[in-house]
Amino acid sequence: MTRPVTPAIAVDAIIEMTDRPGRPIVLIERRNPPHGWAIPGGFVDVGETLEAAVVREAKEETSLDVNLVCLLGIYSDPARDPRGHTVTPVYIAEATGEPCAADDAMNLELYLPQFCPRLAFDHDRIIADYLHYLEHGQVAPLRP
Repeated sequence: MTRPVTPAIAVDAIIEMTDRPGRPIVLIERRNPPHGWAIPGGFVDVGETLEAAVVREAKEETSLDVNLVCLLGIYSDPARDPRGHTVTPVYIAEATGEPCAADDAMNLELYLPQFCPRLAFDHDRIIADYLHYLEHGQVAPLRP
């Protein structure tokens, strides 16, 4: 049987800095195209679980050890990534310490989620879903 052609799988983490007032989140400025500010994340390696991948990507891009809290949602709009169809589960994570941009992250800043800059990909929608989660305790809605 021929293996089907499927979308790429990535993971993203909304990292809440629990040792800072207001629990700001970590955003990275992307080193590689598409450029811009984004939620930390990256592609899943073959043989890796989604959870292991998101912990690894968070460490690689922010130098933080994160604790996963929950799955916010899965984002799969074929147009969400200009490089091609990419499906991305987005996790909420917590961390403490001093984040530092590394690997694919050219820069890093902490933002209160309601004051984030315009973001790459569909990350503005993800942050809106995250704000809804903070206010109502509900994860991202299912979107057909």
